[in-house]
Amino acid sequence: MNFHLPHIPERQAKPRSKGLTMMMDKGLSVRQAEDFLSVSGHLTDIIKLGFGTSFVTPNLEQKIKLYREAGMKVYVGGTLFEAFIVRNMFEDYLRLLDKLKLDCAEVSDGSIVMPHDKKCEYIQTLSKNYTVFSEVGSKEAGIIIHPAMWISMMNKELQAGSWKVIAEARESGNVGIYRANGSAHTLLINKILAKVEKDAILWEAPIKAQQVWFLKLLGSDVNLGNISFDDVIPLETLRLGLRGDTFFSHLPAELKSASE
Repeated sequence: MNFHLPHIPERQAKPRSKGLTMMMDKGLSVRQAEDFLSVSGHLTDIIKLGFGTSFVTPNLEQKIKLYREAGMKVYVGGTLFEAFIVRNMFEDYLRLLDKLKLDCAEVSDGSIVMPHDKKCEYIQTLSKNYTVFSEVGSKEAGIIIHPAMWISMMNKELQAGSWKVIAEARESGNVGIYRANGSAHTLLINKILAKVEKDAILWEAPIKAQQVWFLKLLGSDVNLGNISFDDVIPLETLRLGLRGDTFFSHLPAELKSASE
């Protein structure tokens, strides 16, 4: 950090296992990626090349190399995985991961119907050679998954070999763990947390209010994803209590009372 302030929460050093920030790259250029790394690389743990953007983004391999050399975990979005699976092209997907020199993969079923045992089979197969992120929840608005089903799927996917399970919200932040207006499904999330290890979950939280909600619920070391490239530094200030929404989160009682 640029200077010292007391009462700032200590953040685990990279590479870390909790307090992760996943940036969603929706088509940055190589130059934009370089600029991003110059200011936010030290705060970012994971890069997701969102949905199917890898198919059309120029200089893809060059950009992936930049991210990986900066110490990021990089993977192509789960929608691209599903695009290969629905076409019966799993072996081609594996060849693509090798071609792109990726050591991470996402397994999801948010757009297609897939038996959960089959999904876990993909996770188990991929986890032998890759760090696997698996996503739980539908991308379709209005589809409600019972909390017991969320819990069961998350735990089975972790047992199958997922490093982190992702709680679906899309880049819009209005499905899955959120209501149509973007507010959190509080009951669902609390039930999940009662049965699934919190550090094993990466919560998609593209909107500031959602980030604040999770930070107040779980503290500065909550894993958050689908963060825009220009929101990584603002998110870190939220984690550290250096923004109005979380300003008093880490201050001792005597300083809080002195400000009243």
